[in-house]
Amino acid sequence: MTTTYGQFCPVAMASEVLTERWTPLVVRELLCGSTRFNDLRRGVPLMSPALLSKRLKTLERVGVVDHVGSEYHLTEAGRELWPVIESMGIWGQRWARGDVIAKHFDASLLMWDIHRNVDTAALPDRRVVVHFHLRGSSDGKSHFWLVLEPSAVDLCLTDPGHDVDVEVAGHVETMIDYWMGRRDLLGAVKAGDLAIAGPRLLVRELPTWFTRSPFAPVPLPVGA
Repeated sequence: MTTTYGQFCPVAMASEVLTERWTPLVVRELLCGSTRFNDLRRGVPLMSPALLSKRLKTLERVGVVDHVGSEYHLTEAGRELWPVIESMGIWGQRWARGDVIAKHFDASLLMWDIHRNVDTAALPDRRVVVHFHLRGSSDGKSHFWLVLEPSAVDLCLTDPGHDVDVEVAGHVETMIDYWMGRRDLLGAVKAGDLAIAGPRLLVRELPTWFTRSPFAPVPLPVGA
C-alpha cells in the first residue's frame, strides 16, 4: 500500500503526515497539554497503545514531536499546527454536529476534557470532591470523581476515599451538550435532565468551576 501521494504540492505533503487515522487527535492532545503516554491514551481511549506509539514515532521522525525522557513535546513545527486543528474543530462544531450519535457518547473522554478545563481560580480554598454518575456512555463507564483543589485537579475512575461534596447525575448526552455549548447546566437541572445535590452554596457555585469546550462559542449556520 502506497504511503505517499507522489505530489510536490504542500497540501499533499502535509496530508502524508497529518491525515493518517488518529494522528490529528494525537496532535490535539499534545496541543491540549498532554505530554505523557498514559495521558495521551486517556485522550484517545479507543486507540491501541501500539498504534499510539507508532503514530508518535512518525510524528517524531517528521519533526513534529520531541521525545525527551518519558515525555513528548511539540516542536515549533508541531505548535504551528494549532490553527489547523482549531479550524478542524470549528468546522466540526458548526457543520458535523448532526453526526453525534450514541456511539460518540464517551463519558471517559468527556470527563478527561472537563478535568483539564477546570478554572482553579474559581474553586473554594479547600478540597472539593464532585462525584459524577453519567448513564449511557459508549465505553460502559459511569462513575467519575473530580478531586478539586486550587493547586491540582485529579480525575479518578474509582472512589478516591474522600467525602463527596457534590453529586451530579444524569445521562452523558446531557453533559456533552453542556460541554459543547448546546445546553446550560442549571437549565438542564430545571428541565429534570440533570440532578445536582450538595450544600446549596457549592451547588450554586459549581457551574463557575468549569470552562467549556473551546469550540462551544462557535455559532451555528443560519437556520440550523
